[in-house]
Amino acid sequence: MKQVAYVFCHGLNGSGQYDEEYAKKPYWGGSSGDVVAKLRDQGYAAFAASVAPQGSAWDRACELFAQIAGVRTDYGRSHSEEYQHARFGRDFTGEALVPSWDEDTRLVLVGHSFGGATIRLFAELLANGDEEERATTPTEELSPLFAGGMAERIRAIVTIAAPSNGTTAYDLARDAAFDARSVKIPLKYRLLDRVMKSRTKIRMDGRDVRDWASFDMLLDSAQALNKRISMLPDVYYLSVAADATLPSESGARIPDPSATEPLFFKTSMLMGRYSATTKSGCVVDDEWHANDGLVNTVSARAPLGAPQRPLDKTDVRKGVWNVMPDMHVNHSYFQGGFLKKSDPFPFFQDLMELLEGLE
Repeated sequence: MKQVAYVFCHGLNGSGQYDEEYAKKPYWGGSSGDVVAKLRDQGYAAFAASVAPQGSAWDRACELFAQIAGVRTDYGRSHSEEYQHARFGRDFTGEALVPSWDEDTRLVLVGHSFGGATIRLFAELLANGDEEERATTPTEELSPLFAGGMAERIRAIVTIAAPSNGTTAYDLARDAAFDARSVKIPLKYRLLDRVMKSRTKIRMDGRDVRDWASFDMLLDSAQALNKRISMLPDVYYLSVAADATLPSESGARIPDPSATEPLFFKTSMLMGRYSATTKSGCVVDDEWHANDGLVNTVSARAPLGAPQRPLDKTDVRKGVWNVMPDMHVNHSYFQGGFLKKSDPFPFFQDLMELLEGLE
């Protein structure tokens, strides 16, 4: 009989079961209580992974595999040489995240924010491996992750407020043509924005600048990542996007104070009026203005061009994105919030009931 393991993958600057800070304030639930632990208490085989807080989707996917399989982290011979960092990382032998992961155990991967990109790339590698790693690595040294052939071990992928097409929060900060100073933002929110950015600043360690989450979340980078990730025909795909904004008379979107996390207020205002065309031709228009404070709502629904349909709980289909209705909450709602507290457990209870009911 097939068993199901629910693996939760955090977003940027997050933590999981292997991290000391998670025990103090869990990423999944925050001050309202550890969502993953509560689900375990209800009988679900649920686990919280601990991947690099600011690492690239590739590095995080490799770490996720090592934790689930209980092996040493292998970032790949080709990848580590190109991006200039050590090939091997932490060894999880004897301390696997999923106690028994074999052909009779299927994974349901739940990713919040950049955790969405992480689990999507992880699933792609698990199913199809990586041609470049296979070409440059002796067979006896090759990680099973890069060999692929394990698509049947994945049951479902769930992305929550994930920048599946990137987020303009990163693009607008690099766009010299966008005059952010012309946007009038109250001093309170400008100061809170500084606090948030100081706590999330990347601490460079010598690796290539392309090997960070901040690069992967640029719109053009996200489109490139989407091109290498295929839709697996026997996997259920579900997503939920958040929108904490309201329409304004000018046509821009503005933060709804009742829903927006104060730490995200400035970013939300800028995203709500940013328009551009990227180098690869991605057009950022009015459709991109709605956001949850950090991620554009349209980006969180599904990868651009991917097959998608509104979620029908009586007919959840495989190989297509089943998109849940947008939620009027902010990006951190699913974590329990920061300055604006929330209790996301009811959302996750409903999600688990939906997932358990899949055929």
